[in-house]
Amino acid sequence: MERLKYLTKRILMAFPVLWLGTSMTWFIIYQGPVDPAANLLSGNERLTEAKYEAARQSLGLDQQPLEHYVDWSTSLYTLDLGQTWLLYPGSNVGALVVDFLPRTVWLGFWSVVIAVFIGIPLGFYAGVRSNTVADYFASVSGIVWRAMPNFWLAVILLSLLVGSEALLGFDWDTFLIDIPSGITGNPGLSYMEGDPMALFTQPGQTLAAIKKILPAALVLGSASMGNEMRIGRTAVVETKNEQYVDFARAKGVSERSIVWKHVFRNALIPLVPIVTTEAFLLIGGSVLVESVFGINGMGKLFFDAAIQGDLPLVGSLMFVFILLLLVINIVQDVLYTLIDPRVGYEGS
Repeated sequence: MERLKYLTKRILMAFPVLWLGTSMTWFIIYQGPVDPAANLLSGNERLTEAKYEAARQSLGLDQQPLEHYVDWSTSLYTLDLGQTWLLYPGSNVGALVVDFLPRTVWLGFWSVVIAVFIGIPLGFYAGVRSNTVADYFASVSGIVWRAMPNFWLAVILLSLLVGSEALLGFDWDTFLIDIPSGITGNPGLSYMEGDPMALFTQPGQTLAAIKKILPAALVLGSASMGNEMRIGRTAVVETKNEQYVDFARAKGVSERSIVWKHVFRNALIPLVPIVTTEAFLLIGGSVLVESVFGINGMGKLFFDAAIQGDLPLVGSLMFVFILLLLVINIVQDVLYTLIDPRVGYEGS
């Protein structure tokens, strides 16, 4: 019951955060120094007074600020995200999000999986064997891997895969599966439209989609992998020195049980906010990776909208990103309650 109260409180706290983030977005875009109407028109046609007034009316800028804010916010909260002006003129933003978001979620998901299932085990391995050759090797590798810029790693990996047959002795395009996947471009997720269970019922298509996104996911998750390796090692080393570990060892508990039941579980606690926070950062950091690998996801859509000055689209996408951040934070709170039984019983 206490955990349920804790989660309910955290979910309720998300609503004022959503309101504040949405309000700041509206103020920056519609009350900032850049005129959205003039910016839209100056990008693709000669600005005239009649066209300018028509654009202001279409954007609702002829209304009083408070009235415009209420109408704009109400539309967003009811998921009416409006239309684009420059990138895809007249297209519904909601339809674009439905089209672009799955690619970014697919990329972000596998980036987190790679970071978690490589970085954390290596960090724990180094922590258990602290101050050994294995520890030094893993720690240095994590630092080097984290220091490599994503865009540089993306270009290097792309070049390597393009010449994989000559350099590595196999053709990446047909490696492991018979379905040619290509190296760049969107992952083929259309087979799941209208049938989410196709993810499991059509394993060949799923493997092809995973293989397609794997190079980009490896690049995107590289910084997180090194960070989680470093923090995981530190958490294990600190947990090993706690008094309850010494007490368990004095009672004759086997070293294996101490590691699995006490050290690893408690060492996971500081990693939860790292993993969940970086999950959102991966979405924002996907701009460069999506551009290099030719993936039309939310990161690239947001980048193109900002560069071309489609401010109404930027505002709608910011609302989507805020929602994603809040969902990730709620997932973080759920993981906290699962890993640490003390959560919810300390008045937090």
